[in-house]
Amino acid sequence: MVRSYPVQFDVDFPTRPLDRLTTAFRILVAIPIVILLSVITNGVVQGDHHTGSITLAAGIVFLPLVLMLVFRQKYPRWWFDWNLNLLRFSNRVTAYLALLDDRYPSTDEEQAVHLDFPYPDARKLNRWLPLVKWLLALPHYVVLFFLWIASLVAVIVAWFAILFTGRYPRDLFRFVVGVLRWTNRVNGYAFALVTDQYPPFSLS
Repeated sequence: MVRSYPVQFDVDFPTRPLDRLTTAFRILVAIPIVILLSVITNGVVQGDHHTGSITLAAGIVFLPLVLMLVFRQKYPRWWFDWNLNLLRFSNRVTAYLALLDDRYPSTDEEQAVHLDFPYPDARKLNRWLPLVKWLLALPHYVVLFFLWIASLVAVIVAWFAILFTGRYPRDLFRFVVGVLRWTNRVNGYAFALVTDQYPPFSLS
């Protein structure tokens, strides 16, 4: 991983056999938690898990935060806590849908999905950059569009592998986690606004 980037993300690789039954019916089993996440984010997260992490940006405290950073150079702590915990929860749901973990997503416990970024000193952030970060991240959106298509294919292949072997192929696992990592870096930069450091074009 790029250890120097402020937004850090990882998922523990399952060393035990994954549950084949819940894997087989994962989309159906996940409906309640997807509905809950959709309610929390004002209905912007669709059941289609490969777009969930991008559209989740609408559930993040964004526009009020832009105004606070531009005019007051403040990042209210409770807004930061909301954004971090919302992203953590959404990533647990996404990881469950992507078959990375067979434990039902917790609304508060970390489980096997780890996301962290530091509380920023708002006075050290560029006060005008929040106005254009979402636009500057446009190249990432283009790359991530294709990466999410590839990860969807990887998840389908992994679904068959788990059904037959109980194991998630390690290379596919690393790839899907890498796409999630990249997505979280973009979300942290462009929407949660926790860093001015431009996200690397990297899965690691």
